[in-house]
Amino acid sequence: MDTHACVKLMLTGDVMTGRGIDQVLRHPSAPRLNESYIRDARDYVRLAEAVNGPIPVPVLADYIWGDALAAIEQADPDLRIVNLETAVTTSDDAWPEKGIHYRMHPVNVDCLTAARIDCCVLANNHVLDWGRQGLDETLQVLRQAGLHTAGAGADGAEAWAPATLPLDGRGHMLVFAYGTSNSGIPAGWAAAPKHSGIALLPDLSDDTAHLLADDVTSCRGPSDLVLVSIHWGGNWGLDLPPAHREFAHRLIDLGAADMVHGHSSHHPLPIEVYRGKPIFYGCGDLINDYEGIGAHGSLRSDVGCLYFATLNLGNGRLQRIDIVPLQRKRFRLTAADASARRWLERIFNVADCSLEPLQSTRKPRGWSLGWVDRG
Repeated sequence: MDTHACVKLMLTGDVMTGRGIDQVLRHPSAPRLNESYIRDARDYVRLAEAVNGPIPVPVLADYIWGDALAAIEQADPDLRIVNLETAVTTSDDAWPEKGIHYRMHPVNVDCLTAARIDCCVLANNHVLDWGRQGLDETLQVLRQAGLHTAGAGADGAEAWAPATLPLDGRGHMLVFAYGTSNSGIPAGWAAAPKHSGIALLPDLSDDTAHLLADDVTSCRGPSDLVLVSIHWGGNWGLDLPPAHREFAHRLIDLGAADMVHGHSSHHPLPIEVYRGKPIFYGCGDLINDYEGIGAHGSLRSDVGCLYFATLNLGNGRLQRIDIVPLQRKRFRLTAADASARRWLERIFNVADCSLEPLQSTRKPRGWSLGWVDRG
């Protein structure tokens, strides 16, 4: 494979560095919560410690990434893109219509730069948990830290605009980020001409797909590739809504996406390769504070993944996927054990998706599941 003719992306699902995670970092926010059952964010720390042992509070900025950092360095991606499902703010203006609010203190933003993240997509159901003041501060803090953002902004034009990530003289990766109401995003969070918010899709109709395609065409240069990131669907369940598949297919058919990066589910979902373009229907949670909560039926809550997708720069076609399974223990990512890997293989080999076969690449320690285009 000619690596100069390709771009390798690192993608993750939800990175939630608020609440309990924020409490173990060096500058925790006030711990008071507005939740029905837990009123103190430190209780999430205690729940995690009851399962896997003590957490060395306060932790260093890179602690939460654990073994993921070595996996990222080994993969050496050109770009690193995450769904940041946390406000980064000191605002106390909790959104009144929500029962769960995530925030991380701005001083703790170094836990993101420690992993050299390039872009945070923000069109999700937690970025406005602390009001528009909280969103404005989140945008300011991330940008001051050198992180690109997509999917939220000071007004509608900024929220709907892509993040433009340079590819070392080989064009750009344009990251468009959107959210849907079925992921729990309140209608009032939609960005408008005169107030901040997120890029909230009205629906997943053919008309909406055409509107997005027009936006992409107006922004895309001749050497650019496009990633469309969508926060959609519920937290649990392996069924892929037909509307999600049809919308993702339509974006690819219209030339509006070289890759679809879906998230919202707390666990990974199957991956599809459609017309040579990858669709990640749900990348699952990578970082969160749910460690003491336990599984949801047969769906595990302790397993996350790093996704490395290599695309051809000329036509955007997928060349290779490598998936690194990880487990969360003591608020730190560790190499997944054999049981976790077997569970993930069952998910990724769901028969109705066209990523076949998803086989072990037999890399060191057996972490990696891989797919290579042999067509």
